[in-house]
Amino acid sequence: MCFDLDSRPPIPPIAGGALDSGSIVLTSGDGTEFDAFRAVAAEPTGAGILILPDVRGLHAYYEELALRYAEHGVDALAIDYFARTAGRGSRGADFDYSSHVPLTTWETLAADIRTGVATLRDAGWAGGRAPTSIFTTGFCMGGRLTFLSATLGLELAGVLGFYGWPTGPHRNGSPAPAEVAASIASPVLAIWGGADRGITPDVVATFEATLAAAGVEHRSITYPGAPHSFFDRTAAEHADASAAAWGEALEFIRAHTA
Repeated sequence: MCFDLDSRPPIPPIAGGALDSGSIVLTSGDGTEFDAFRAVAAEPTGAGILILPDVRGLHAYYEELALRYAEHGVDALAIDYFARTAGRGSRGADFDYSSHVPLTTWETLAADIRTGVATLRDAGWAGGRAPTSIFTTGFCMGGRLTFLSATLGLELAGVLGFYGWPTGPHRNGSPAPAEVAASIASPVLAIWGGADRGITPDVVATFEATLAAAGVEHRSITYPGAPHSFFDRTAAEHADASAAAWGEALEFIRAHTA
């Protein structure tokens, strides 16, 4: 698991920054209904972001992250992956993610990503207004899916992956981003922890090299001493890295919003 069950985004709230927020139900391409959480910006910038969770699915961490983005003018939508096997609903501390992650497939995950992006682009998003520049972001498993979302022909303005595994196989059957870098059609922001025991510097270097060889615009940042899943309010010792990573995310979105 990427985060502790009590983890939350390390971002202070801004009062009055979200116009509307709450749970909604979406329907994927195969007819599966799944839960999502939307946060509409009170002062929109034209940017919208699809949040792809880690193995916990639609945990409170990601609902709060959606609110933090909306406070900065970015319409946000966080989705759940597990309705096909675990039923609908937000995921709490008792969710047995380990038995459900292997039952997901790249095909259904891609379908859910497409549904999320289409939802953000719908003119009904906020009373006739919808964001014009769409991004995806995710963490760990969701970080890998974030990189892969740029291969789906969705015309994304950019993708922001936090410690998403870029090489090797995954339990959900998704391809390795480094192996499909030539198909990545959006700018990439990749965030890593320098003390990550799994995603080591050689793995990061491999991904960076494949992006460069494919001519993909990218920025790859490693925070020395930060572990996997450092972007967490409970990890006070990594507050500086978290603050810097949040600043990079917002600046990446600003720079790539039409």
